Amino acid sequence: MSDALHRLANESLRLWDLRPGARARLLHVSENATFLVEAADGAKRVLRVHREGYHSRNAIAWELAWMRALRREAGVFAPLPVAGRDGAEIQSGTTEGLARARHMVLFEFVEGRQPREGEDLREPFRQLGEVCARTHLHALSWPRGAGFERLIWDEAHIFRPRMIWGDWRDAPGVGAAERDVLERQERVLRERLAAYGKGREVFGLIHADMRLANLLVPDAGDGGEGGGAPRLIDFDDCGLGWHLYDFAAAVSFMEERSDIGELFACWLRGYEGLRRLRAEDKAEMETFVMLRRMALLAWIGTHMHTDAARAVAPGFAAGTAALAENYLRRFG
Repeated sequence: MSDALHRLANESLRLWDLRPGARARLLHVSENATFLVEAADGAKRVLRVHREGYHSRNAIAWELAWMRALRREAGVFAPLPVAGRDGAEIQSGTTEGLARARHMVLFEFVEGRQPREGEDLREPFRQLGEVCARTHLHALSWPRGAGFERLIWDEAHIFRPRMIWGDWRDAPGVGAAERDVLERQERVLRERLAAYGKGREVFGLIHADMRLANLLVPDAGDGGEGGGAPRLIDFDDCGLGWHLYDFAAAVSFMEERSDIGELFACWLRGYEGLRRLRAEDKAEMETFVMLRRMALLAWIGTHMHTDAARAVAPGFAAGTAALAENYLRRFG
């Protein structure tokens, strides 16, 4: 499959007006295959080859529309799509080895680096909280209009019956003991989420994967557009969900860190610098952390063909059960 995607990426570069010698090199495969496109003179772009069946063309168009609006209206530096030779931002194509055509989007290359787990993460988490507040404030007033289509990140789509990423019960490492505690946690999460509700002030359009891996910090002295502001990338999962799901996404795969409470506080300081949270919102922050953790467990179970899932799979189910035991002692 990776050979076919690599071939499709390079065969499709002719759809855009690119510099001479441009070639696509695979960066990673998660939901989609992401390629770095480099020309002979050093010019760069990023090509996303979409996973089959994950998004319709209309849904992708809404993602790109929100990214443009955030950059233009909210001070959120998101990469812009590059239109093809025919003027369309979404291209499609297929090649030998692929059953069906894939959607593709080419983005401008955004300079910056991802904050790493081994460094001081307090300031990156504050920045993440601030960027998150900007996206939520913008989404509250952005007119989506007729035909809006994106994923929905609520209990019905994370758990049964709809399950965007599959059933957490099928993930590697989920044995009888893990299943027992996680079944109990799912029931408690459903109850608390139902009580919390889906009012306009707490539920709306969100990024849904706003973690450090998708925050690029520009190098010192960057004089380009956006200046020293962080860049927010990868809106592929954006859709309708609770605002606090974005907070939970910030700590994805980091929930067991010893300093997680301090990082929570840094994120909250950045967020509340622009938008205050109510006491009842803060009371459910850990509920959303566990909702996201179980969504990730399901994701691992359906994505073991990717390096990203295989890297985090060992011990993830047991760690999730341990976190659930602690959560249930406090909230169950």
